[in-house]
Amino acid sequence: MTDKEAIVALNMVNEIGSVRLAKLLKFFVTPQEILRAPEHRLIASGLNEKTVAKIKAIRPQNIEREFSLAKKSGLRILIQDDPEYPLILKQISSPPLVLYVKGEITRQDENALAIVGSRAASFYGLSLAEKFSADLAVRGVTIISGLARGVDTAAHQGALKVDSRTIAVMGSGFNNIYPSQNKNLAEEIAENGAVISEFCLDEEPLAHNFPRRNRVVSGLSVGVLVVEAAQNSGALITADFALEQGRDVYALPGKVDSRNSSGTNQLIKQGAKLVTCAEDILDEYNFKASAQPIVKNRIKNALDADLNQDESALYDLISSQPVSLDEIVEGLKLDMPRIFPLLLKLQVKKLIKPIAGKQYIRN
Repeated sequence: MTDKEAIVALNMVNEIGSVRLAKLLKFFVTPQEILRAPEHRLIASGLNEKTVAKIKAIRPQNIEREFSLAKKSGLRILIQDDPEYPLILKQISSPPLVLYVKGEITRQDENALAIVGSRAASFYGLSLAEKFSADLAVRGVTIISGLARGVDTAAHQGALKVDSRTIAVMGSGFNNIYPSQNKNLAEEIAENGAVISEFCLDEEPLAHNFPRRNRVVSGLSVGVLVVEAAQNSGALITADFALEQGRDVYALPGKVDSRNSSGTNQLIKQGAKLVTCAEDILDEYNFKASAQPIVKNRIKNALDADLNQDESALYDLISSQPVSLDEIVEGLKLDMPRIFPLLLKLQVKKLIKPIAGKQYIRN
């Protein structure tokens, strides 16, 4: 049995995380020895009887099945010694022992920001989560979120709409994607980024798993933006983890009489940075350069597109950064009836695309 196989087996025991494993390795030296140890030695190492029973219940066939099903599902299994395991995640106090990954984790994902918020978000929360996500993603920022309903879903969709990277962190195993209505979204995310979980394949979406999920959401990110959250929202748990991990925390202000904004408004009172646009976040980092090669590659397509004078003027006005309809009207000095056919023609030619908030960017 390899180290990886032994660690994956121990990861099936929820009571064993990276901190507990480090203590056990001081006692047993190798993960294989932990699995082979008799009950009395496991108890002597500090484990309780319930945890010992779970360890002793693990069979070789359980481990073989886990690796076999992961391979069939197109998943890679990473442990902390693997080069693909994200360095930023290793630096938190309790990094996951194991990551199940569908998709790819790349160097670009070092420029990642989490967007989280209420599952029962308002239209305000959903639309702004999508807008912030698109505005950040189109500048080369990978968007991290938790695949949940509401703000999480809107954040993933915002990045996908601008063909950019997003990573979903699950609070269950891949055999129990939650919520079930986001299975198709998870597949789309895996094609444009990655879906990850620290939980074994059969783990159900139990309530106590989601705080663990939240620490990974913040742990993968340089900062966390809370879009809309009530006082008891799980998004505030993510913000707490972010602070513990030395990450930046941003909050979107909301109506003072809105229950869904009570948590974000409180975060601002406590020192989170109030943001009203993506630039408020981008100004603190050096993310902008990563989007430039995409723009250069696509300018050549426009030169071959046989545009008339008005179409060329519109294309010149729209860039890799979102441009609003009002800005287009102001820039072209044309009325709406003349602008809409121009926008449609550039979209048909796949030179531009609409995004949330009546904005447009280059395709």
